[in-house]
This record gives sequence, C-alpha cells and structure tokens, in this order.
Amino acid sequence: MAHKAGFVNIIGNPNVGKSTLMNAFVGERLSIITSKAQTTRHRILGIVNGEDFQVVLSDTPGIIKPAYELQASMMDFVKSAFEDADVLLYLVELGEKELKDENLFKRITTAEVPVLLLLNKVDKGNQELVEEQVKLWQAKVPNAEVFAISALENFGVPEVFNRIVELLPQSPAFYPKDALTDKPERFFVNEIVREKILIHYKKEIPYSVEIETEEFFEEEDIIRMRSVIMVERESQKGIIIGHKGKAIKRVGMEARKDLEKFFGKQVHIELYVKINKNWRSSDSQLKRFGYSNQ
Repeated sequence: MAHKAGFVNIIGNPNVGKSTLMNAFVGERLSIITSKAQTTRHRILGIVNGEDFQVVLSDTPGIIKPAYELQASMMDFVKSAFEDADVLLYLVELGEKELKDENLFKRITTAEVPVLLLLNKVDKGNQELVEEQVKLWQAKVPNAEVFAISALENFGVPEVFNRIVELLPQSPAFYPKDALTDKPERFFVNEIVREKILIHYKKEIPYSVEIETEEFFEEEDIIRMRSVIMVERESQKGIIIGHKGKAIKRVGMEARKDLEKFFGKQVHIELYVKINKNWRSSDSQLKRFGYSNQ
C-alpha cells in the first residue's frame, strides 16, 4: 500500500476556531484555545499518523494588520504557511464575509494546491443561513471545496479529515510515526501558563506577557519545572502577582492541573515574574522567544 504524507496548513481570521479544529484532528490540546483574539503566536505543528498516512497539520496565528514587531513576525508565520502547504484549510465562521488581508485572500483564490474552505460554527445558525453562506463562499473562492463544520462539536470534522488524506501526495513520513508535534515539552508548559494568563487578566496584560520555562526536570513519578512570566512594565508585574500573591497562585494551580493531564504524571511548577522592557518590539528578544522566521 502506497504511503501518503503532507503538510496541511490552517489559515483564517482571529478566533474562527483554528486551534479548536487542530486539536479535534490531533486529539490533544496542542494549541491554546480561549475566547480572546491572537492567542496563537507561533506555527504549531500537530501530527496525525495512520498506517498508510501522516498528516502534518499547522495551526497559524489569526490574520491581522500588524501594529508592532511581534505581530509582524506572527504574520510572517502565516505567509510561510503558503510556502510548504500540500493542502490549505481556509477556516471562516458563520456570518463572516471577508479575510482581513486582501493580498492573502488573493493567494488563497489563486493557490496551486487543493483548498478546503471550512465554514465553522454552523451549530450557531439555522439551515437556511448555513446554505446561504456556503453559496457565498463557493462564489468567493471558486477553487475551494466548501465544507460546513463545527470544530467544537466535531460535526463534519471526520469527513474533512478523510478528504485531506485523499488529497495528500504519495510520500514517506516526514516525522517519526509516534511523534505528536515538532515542539519541545517546554513549549507546551509556556503555552499552558500563557493560556491561564489570557483567561484571568484583562486589557493589555496577556498580550504583554511572554513565558520562559527555565527548568524542566523529569523524575520517575514527578516533573519539576520553573517558569518565568515576563512583562514589559513594573505596574504589570504587580498585577500579575496580585494582592498577597493570590493572582499568580491561581495561575500556577490551574496550569499545574492542565500540565498533569498533558504529561500524564504529577507536576510541580514554580512561577516567577520578571520585567523585560519592550520585548515585543526588540528583534533580539523576539528571536530569543522563537518568533523570528528568519
């Protein structure tokens, strides 16, 4: 039996459900899912292996007009998703009419690889609206196959996955067959801590934060880790810590629960807060945190 393998890249506006879809395919919480925009900052690969196929899925940041260096490098990850895709998944949500970037939209409508346009969150509308939207997108992106899905409810997701496998080119596997992702363990520690900050803090705080896991020691029955929460200003440090340290304690407790689920063993995590002025606008800092695509 011939083996198929390929890169399947998910693109779309912020908050349309790209990370939810990726996790539905992979069956693990690889990508942060919250209701806040711009939660995904990197391209995160999730790998789904079958006996005769390997699907390498790539979740990308939502498409925005960049306001500072970090956002510009996030958009570079999106552009790179066009370069190595064997299949493109363009995700839109019910009621959406356009992509925020005309140039990227043009690249979708002129793509030389198969495009699957996935109309997500169809559980939120009636049949008439769904049919109307399917027609709208068929007209806008005539080179795409359109699927109506709900990533959250897993409606239509298996059908899309089967179609992806059909479209993959014949190829040996790109990664070991037991691999789930290309990211190291510390990356997921950082992402889980960052998710808790996105959930519990308001305004600009979550977007000014970067997490760095400085220590990760795995023992037989426990993993010990030490992560630093970096902020841009002294005032933000105080907000993250909270009155008598209550706020940071809550982040630590919730992160620990998710990390224990993710790694399947007991976790001890220590959190610290440091000031790293203007890291979002510094090329060297962005490179250090893995945002540079160069």
